[in-house]
Amino acid sequence: MSPDLLTDDAGRAADSLRRGGLVGLPTETVYGLAADAASAVAVARIFAVKGRPTGHPLIVHGADPAMLADGWVADPYVASDAFAVLAEACWPGPLTLLVGRGARVLDAVNGGRPTVGVRVPAHPLTTAALIDFGGAVAAPSANRFGKVSPTTAAHVVADLGALLDPTRDVVLDGGPATVGVESTIVDLTVRPPQVLRAGAIDAATVARLLDLRVADAAGPSRAPGMLTAHYAPRTQVLLAESAAAADVAAAAQADFGRRVRVLDRTADLVAAARELYADLRAADDDRLDALVVVLPPPDGIGHALRDRLTKAAAGSARP
Repeated sequence: MSPDLLTDDAGRAADSLRRGGLVGLPTETVYGLAADAASAVAVARIFAVKGRPTGHPLIVHGADPAMLADGWVADPYVASDAFAVLAEACWPGPLTLLVGRGARVLDAVNGGRPTVGVRVPAHPLTTAALIDFGGAVAAPSANRFGKVSPTTAAHVVADLGALLDPTRDVVLDGGPATVGVESTIVDLTVRPPQVLRAGAIDAATVARLLDLRVADAAGPSRAPGMLTAHYAPRTQVLLAESAAAADVAAAAQADFGRRVRVLDRTADLVAAARELYADLRAADDDRLDALVVVLPPPDGIGHALRDRLTKAAAGSARP
């Protein structure tokens, strides 16, 4: 770990953003790799460091809804009941709203789309850094594209430390993420609204808050996390619907001489989400050939866990 990169000083992080640097920012969901959303040069470095396709959109983060309403969100959406209700109920927190882009959104941030994802993260250090910085940041997760998301500062340094510049970049250490999976993304540009990515705030909660039916994702990929394969460790991830099925699958893997482990966290889904990416990283650290994971029930945050595990399994599939 590079001591030059790590800091718990929000002011230093804000300084880095002002100078066009990249900042590993802690949030309640996962750590993000942030840059000044108004700087095309700084945003371009996010894509270069992550190895991320330039057309894959980033999320704009602000310290509060008023900051995002100041040119980042198109006026009709700022004035809409749906935006106001969800912002009031869920921000700061693990919810991203896909809305019409405001005039300040660069094509580099959203891939030239007419929409942009925005959110207000819930972490005191990041809030302090954003207030000090005085602007919005664009940020995806702070890892190489398609790989396991980081939930600690150490994960960020392990994944990206060699690609960051300690003279202008920092990783703000805010401790382990408390939620552990990326934010829910709700598309407010369609009717009924669609949940594009499952997260800690489930579709039933969104529907109750809006007093509207909420649909599953449909149509082209237009937000982070909509790819079929994502969040993948090097270890092959195999999925099972029950503990008994997981044991059978693990035994079959072992019969072929493969190093295998069963992961069953279905007894506590909140803890399962918080530890998911650490568990996937541990499988790589232990050089397992396969990790057999018992899928949680499709309820509450279980939807998000099933989504991430299904994509991790697709991304780690072996021929």
